[in-house]
Amino acid sequence: MNAAPRATDTLANERTFLAYVRTALAFIGFGFVVARFALFEREVTLLAHISIAGTGASTAFGTIMAVAGILTGAYGSLRYTLTDRALRRDKVSAMPAWIAMAGGVVITVVGLIVAINLYRTQ
Repeated sequence: MNAAPRATDTLANERTFLAYVRTALAFIGFGFVVARFALFEREVTLLAHISIAGTGASTAFGTIMAVAGILTGAYGSLRYTLTDRALRRDKVSAMPAWIAMAGGVVITVVGLIVAINLYRTQ
């Protein structure tokens, strides 16, 4: 059955897609800032004539965050498409529970990494 979806459902799906896009851009932007922090730190050490042992962790972490942003954007596009198809068939397309759990784990790990690095740099 190809029923026309209600406008409220379609608009809610579009708002959700835009939230995925905003989140993806935030991840990518945060990754860029974190990765560039190593460059900033290097410049400061040159100007101040001091030596700080760099581990390269900020570049790696920033790259991982940017990749997470790319994956978030791709998943948001997939969810939008699947939900739109389901709405047109008058069905509900719920997000799989494992995706929600994986997202929670990723956020927890990112938070822990940031907290540990902030504590170590005191």
